[in-house]
Amino acid sequence: MKNIILGVTGSISAYKAADLANTLTKEGNVVHVIMTKAGMEFITPMTFQTLTKTKVHTYNMFENYVPSEVEHISLAQKADIFVAAPASADFIAKAAAGIADDMLTTVLLAFQNKPVLIAPAMNTAMYENPITQRNISTLKQFGFNFVEPREAMLACGTVGKGALAENDVILDAIRKLLA
Repeated sequence: MKNIILGVTGSISAYKAADLANTLTKEGNVVHVIMTKAGMEFITPMTFQTLTKTKVHTYNMFENYVPSEVEHISLAQKADIFVAAPASADFIAKAAAGIADDMLTTVLLAFQNKPVLIAPAMNTAMYENPITQRNISTLKQFGFNFVEPREAMLACGTVGKGALAENDVILDAIRKLLA
């Protein structure tokens, strides 16, 4: 049994993260879902809570604050891997810059010496933008692992690279990093 942080950010692919969380839970893992505000626009925390049987953490770090526990630190310490799937351009930019302005980015900064896996999902123009590519390169220099997005028909109706990798590809990457 592994403790897995699953970050769900603002992307139409957020619905695919529910299946990812479900599979990881059925495999005997404890999945701690952390959702950004934008991620919650695409899918509700209740979906993940029902599938994982664990509390879903939202962007608001001070919601249901318990003084005896520094939640972002305890989540980071007990997790074996940090996965962001889907990972938006916004999340990748914040991570590369070290910005910690919500629960997900704060936990990421507190997460040390364990694998981080990022699965980008965004429009092709956003993914190929030199700034996004620089941010990905920066995170790779810090040892972050990436699952490349695939080429597909995107939500905007164009075909291009930027669709979230298939869940079996993400699951294989998680399993390899935990082995």
